Amino acid sequence: MSSFGFGTLTVALFALVCCSGSDEKAFEVHVRPEKLITSLNKILLAEQAQWKHYLISNISHDTVLWCHFTCSGKQESMSSNVSVYQPPKQVFLTLQPTWVAVGKSFTIECRVPAVEPLDRLTLFLLRGNETLHSQTFGKAAPALQEATATFSSTAHREDGHHNFSCLAELNLTSRGGDVFQKHSAPKMLEIYEPVPDSQMVIIVLVVSVLLFLFVTSVLLCFIFSQHWRQRRTGTYGVRAAWRRLPQAFRP
Repeated sequence: MSSFGFGTLTVALFALVCCSGSDEKAFEVHVRPEKLITSLNKILLAEQAQWKHYLISNISHDTVLWCHFTCSGKQESMSSNVSVYQPPKQVFLTLQPTWVAVGKSFTIECRVPAVEPLDRLTLFLLRGNETLHSQTFGKAAPALQEATATFSSTAHREDGHHNFSCLAELNLTSRGGDVFQKHSAPKMLEIYEPVPDSQMVIIVLVVSVLLFLFVTSVLLCFIFSQHWRQRRTGTYGVRAAWRRLPQAFRP
């Protein structure tokens, strides 16, 4: 018998394996958690002659609950495996770099903190609805650690039209549990076409010529404006001097 829990677990322990017709007064039931006697709290919620109902709390590790009972003077026992799980609550996706040229490589990284058990976790790196990479984790992986999946790919033009995301899936169906899923926030790549070297040289030359023409035109405008100003100033000076001459000196 197995069950899943995290923090608090309600356990109904039924000792019904006694032979039929046994005396109920001689029937006793008690439980003890294996190796976690001091860390688990037990509260008796209800009981009858052939069963007891306990609330088990402060569960932080996988454990085994044992039910020991006496039936017609014979000692019997039953066990229940309790597996602790922590579903994914946060999923972080990173694209590096976020601005990439066609044909260049980029990296997708997915991080999921504090998940347990890791051997039931799978990370899916997605482009739209397409799975680019999936990663599982072995039993040797430490519990409640950050799970990370990394995948490198080459940028294509169509990558700029799709969202990238990460799906974390904790599948507990093989142990009698449920499937827990959590998606990251979607992100997009900025894709651009690389500029050929010859084209870059042409662009630099054109920009240089245009800049030269602009500077030359500014200088010419300045020179002509100064020349025109000097001519106008010289004419007005002669006329003013002529007017100041006495009438006798004028022809």
